[in-house]
Amino acid sequence: MTVENPLTLPPVAAPAEARQRQVLAVTTAPSGFEGEGFPVRRAFAGIDYKHLDPFIMMDQMGEVEYAPGEPKGTPWHPHRGFETVTYIIDGIFDHQDSNGGGGTITNGDTQWMTAGAGLLHIEAPPEHLVVSGGLFHGIQLWVNLPKKDKLMPPRYQDIRGGQVRLLTSPDGGALLRVIAGELDGHDGPGITHTPITMVHATLAPGAEINLPWREDFNGLAYVLAGRGTVGAEHRPIHLGQTAVFGPGSALTVRADEKQDSHTPDLEVVLLGGRPIREPMAHYGPFVMNTRAELQQAFEDFQKGRLGTIPAVHGMSEGENPEGGI
Repeated sequence: MTVENPLTLPPVAAPAEARQRQVLAVTTAPSGFEGEGFPVRRAFAGIDYKHLDPFIMMDQMGEVEYAPGEPKGTPWHPHRGFETVTYIIDGIFDHQDSNGGGGTITNGDTQWMTAGAGLLHIEAPPEHLVVSGGLFHGIQLWVNLPKKDKLMPPRYQDIRGGQVRLLTSPDGGALLRVIAGELDGHDGPGITHTPITMVHATLAPGAEINLPWREDFNGLAYVLAGRGTVGAEHRPIHLGQTAVFGPGSALTVRADEKQDSHTPDLEVVLLGGRPIREPMAHYGPFVMNTRAELQQAFEDFQKGRLGTIPAVHGMSEGENPEGGI
């Protein structure tokens, strides 16, 4: 989602007395493959969980230009104990679950799936995209659930691009898309069990954002494209890197004056959340509090208690749940 003139949007800026968050670390995401073989960057690899909580992991999917016949997805796989947030920047993904839910998300859309007590799930490009090929780019974020909500009934939120709250910087140099949570009193459409803020920011060359940020939230910035700096200390950051911010009430991101020829702007995902501060046991597609709960999740999956896959897809319910997002 974009606008021709960002100055028509509400401006956001941190107050002058706000305490700037320092940058604790900048990490580089390793690249790999997920599902049936689509390329991903593991945005949070190497970051201590104490800085991520309540976020578990995030993959940047693509950016990739598929030739005809190349688009790929993920096979059927289970989830329990957390939420998956799939944000499609370019391209199309179809979703289906064992409860009969799902749908199609495309440019600027987000699917927020609360796995809760568990379900089986599949994500794949539609057949027409497989035939034609095309651009695909998005992210998938995993958000933890507190113990009291881990076994809640599964829930979907389909957030269309037109529902996202659009804001700007005072000079109009940045476009801020609030997908979930709130920023300076402006609420995004995503409803979260764990309080978080998720923003996709586009900064024109040389533009800077200095945003108010809740002091009880952590702060993370991941670069989807382009290059710039983070923090008042202007720490360099570029495509595929994550900045971890320390405590404070404001955070700063600036785009370099000169961007790569194929990347006109700096594209950044900003994340903040209230830490849950509970024990976490994570293995494959399950995120629980204890090892015993993980073992129970696998047993429930193997015995079909998380649902059964429609026979048309031909996958037995005992197949390996490892891998896939």
